Amino acid sequence: MWWNKHSNDDANTGISEQLSTLQSDGINLTIDELLPYQGKASLLNLAPKKALHGHLSGNYLARTKGRGMEFDEVRHYQTGDDIRAIDWRVTARTGETHTKLFKEEVERPVLIATDLGQSMFFGSKLLFKSVQASHIAALVAWHAKKRGDRVGGLVFNELEHQELKPRSRQNGVLHYLHALDELHLQGLEHWQQDTPTSNDYFIENCNRLRQLARPGSLVYLITDGNHFDEQALLPLSQISRVCELVICQISDPLESELPDSHHKTSVAVTNGKVKQQLTLGDKKSAERYQQKAQMLTQLKQHMYQKAGARFISFSAGSSIEHQLKSGVESWIR
Repeated sequence: MWWNKHSNDDANTGISEQLSTLQSDGINLTIDELLPYQGKASLLNLAPKKALHGHLSGNYLARTKGRGMEFDEVRHYQTGDDIRAIDWRVTARTGETHTKLFKEEVERPVLIATDLGQSMFFGSKLLFKSVQASHIAALVAWHAKKRGDRVGGLVFNELEHQELKPRSRQNGVLHYLHALDELHLQGLEHWQQDTPTSNDYFIENCNRLRQLARPGSLVYLITDGNHFDEQALLPLSQISRVCELVICQISDPLESELPDSHHKTSVAVTNGKVKQQLTLGDKKSAERYQQKAQMLTQLKQHMYQKAGARFISFSAGSSIEHQLKSGVESWIR
């Protein structure tokens, strides 16, 4: 978080207060900072946005008609209808045979796939993207638990992945939070070693997620999208055909625009492999930087839409609670 060192004292004080509230140092991850999201579950609404497909009884009403418990409508009897569902009162009143239709109750597992690859270990203001991604995963998991959904999914980086089959109640959430804690520590150590990476790990885990997702599931993929390419489209498109797929893109403020500066200042930035000089306080440089960032963001969003996913943009520069209360622009897309 190099920019904090050059910020004024008031800004640093504000960041310190936010980190204290989040019980985080912005870089490392602990279980203690994920547990409080249980009390913030109402910030989300995971109600289905598309028809569900499933066979187990559960907490949601499918838009398809079936032998469920929730009455939906009465219509004329058709060949093949179950005679046990005939509505004799309406039949007697109209003189024509009518049958009752019910909404089928289905169970909806919530799968959360959290990318903790090396590109996620970056932050210029408040949190590393990896920490913010873990906070979002925790919030989704606690909300799913509150609704009675089973929680599972994937936590992955370049070295390892943990596949967590959906579990009900608090056990499913805690199992997932411990996986976040474990792989975040491993990923942080790996990032510090400056080991070369490729897109392969991301594509492999998209395929794992496709195998894990069952029809009717709600699937969250939390990533910065830096490894999203055409090869990842196939498994994610297959998921979106039978599940509701939501991609949470985590970005850092420095990835969108250069910080303000009253004087021209040359600074060196690096991703651990490539070093680059940036000029702060120069209007043309700032505009070019912002235009390139916008083009990259639009390209990613086009890929998400092509995969059939809804997408939500989150910043690592402020708390999730602040962003959700302020209204994340992409949340309703």
